[in-house]
Amino acid sequence: MARFPDNEIISLVSKAPRFDLAESVGPSVRLAELIDTAFGDDADFSLDYGTAAGNPELRQEIATESGVHADDVVVTVGGMHALFLIAFTLCQAGDEAIVAEPVFPLARNALTAVGAVTRPLALSFDTGYRIDLEALRKLLFPKTKLVSLASPQNPSGVAIPEHTLRDIVAMLAEHAPDAWLLIDETYREAAYGEDAAAPSAACLGPKVISVSSLSKCHGSAGLRIGWAITRDTALRQALVTAKFSTVISCSPVDEALALAVFRQRERIIGEKRTLLAQNLQLVENWVLRHPGHIDWVRPDAGALCCMRLKPEVFDAAAVERFYATLAKYSTRVAPGAWFGDDPLVFRLGFGLPTLTALAIALECVSVALTEATRAPEGAATF
Repeated sequence: MARFPDNEIISLVSKAPRFDLAESVGPSVRLAELIDTAFGDDADFSLDYGTAAGNPELRQEIATESGVHADDVVVTVGGMHALFLIAFTLCQAGDEAIVAEPVFPLARNALTAVGAVTRPLALSFDTGYRIDLEALRKLLFPKTKLVSLASPQNPSGVAIPEHTLRDIVAMLAEHAPDAWLLIDETYREAAYGEDAAAPSAACLGPKVISVSSLSKCHGSAGLRIGWAITRDTALRQALVTAKFSTVISCSPVDEALALAVFRQRERIIGEKRTLLAQNLQLVENWVLRHPGHIDWVRPDAGALCCMRLKPEVFDAAAVERFYATLAKYSTRVAPGAWFGDDPLVFRLGFGLPTLTALAIALECVSVALTEATRAPEGAATF
């Protein structure tokens, strides 16, 4: 009966352990920070329907940041709603979609749920999760309808350089002219410290679709506000119609609060970038202390990165002991299997804890690494 496959990543919205390094978010904005900006002294807020396209002022804020026109923006119920509407609108049963993997599983699930045939574009730890353009070209056919990428990627935090994206746009025009390029930019603005955020991919071509949300960089996952940006008028109208046919509109309360987030975005994002830079440096220093146990791919942006247990040290039993020991210390990382990655890989989220809490959590991971590779009692030694 299930149209959506099960995945243990659903545990992220269940009860969290004491140290949750599986999360990919940072600290959440508090309602009290937004309420005055959103509503002022006027408690007489009318709970009407919103518009199908989304609050015009909110769409203008999104458009200004992304370098597009407000009419190019469709506000959705979180980024996942945008991904689903795009899959539902562009893909019929049997159509082919290329998905870069490992991937946030819900992004792939949206395509399989509408009957699309997904073809994986494999990204690997060994190549730093960089896209192989020749491998992508070999997957493209005239019947390809969608190429789904993320930049920065989830789970790795690796960004796709702008020149690579431009090459992909040109490649699709030549080899799959009917295909759309979807870029999930949810982590794009989560740069580190004074690093500049990458520009939005929304302006790279008329068949490029950008998706993002307030969940990660803006610390407002509970508002359930996301958006899709397309410069194609027909597709935009189709997405508005699809949104109306599924949820009618977003909550006007959520949209008013989202507008307040945008009006405080410099403060909100600035604070998060400072925290991310500090925490990333702590993680980098911690990795250097464990050269015999793990390798990692340093992320370009976002509150997440991929680490790999060294295959010459961790057999299957040691991997099991690693996760069992983490659980014993009420600590969690995100197994690579959640994303279709190697079982030795795990995603480590470093944006949620304070610097002090992150230091303690990493020490718990250190203990797990040591205990997992210690010979079990009774094991033969030579």
